[in-house]
Amino acid sequence: MGCSPGDAECYAEEKPAHRVVITRAFELGKYLVTQAQYDAVTAANRSYSAGRGLPVAGVSWDDAQKFCLAINGKRDGYRYRLPTEAEWEYAARAGDSSCRYGPLVEVAWFHDNSGGTTHPVGEKKPNGFGLYDTLGNLWEWVQDWYGVDYYSHSPESDPKGPGSGEFRVSRGGSWRGIARGLTRVSSRYSLKPSVRSIVVGFRCAREVVA
Repeated sequence: MGCSPGDAECYAEEKPAHRVVITRAFELGKYLVTQAQYDAVTAANRSYSAGRGLPVAGVSWDDAQKFCLAINGKRDGYRYRLPTEAEWEYAARAGDSSCRYGPLVEVAWFHDNSGGTTHPVGEKKPNGFGLYDTLGNLWEWVQDWYGVDYYSHSPESDPKGPGSGEFRVSRGGSWRGIARGLTRVSSRYSLKPSVRSIVVGFRCAREVVA
């Protein structure tokens, strides 16, 4: 986890690269949560660009929590939540140790090819696990509080981020590609959990209810 070998673009917050062990099974959404899915659960689409197949944007970390809570109310045998930062990076890398799992133009909507807007989910090539848009399109909220030096002292097994903080973490980069430059799988972005941004959405993780 963290700065990929040979990646000269890394920020200090992506270092040091370190080993992480995830001990519990989980699944991660194949796509970012779409506007159609968000509307069906919350009836409160906050996106700036309308389109049922577009990923929902303009949702805060708090909004994402409410969405997961609403789905959990359906009691379908799973618990839905945001992934931890470690789970997200494991799934996004899909066994690839490089900073990008393919040429950006083929796998991501980013500054150079997005036309200044989000795009429907699943239009670019997926990663090795079959997940789409883990790079580009929208930054993705994860569960963790942000700590600039957390990687230097995080536990090896199932790290969950600092116990408290002011900012939450989002991962993966966006169509705008300004914050933290061109998207890389180790890129981190911090925002207050109440912030609703045009470049941030989310995807859900889930695990079987015991």
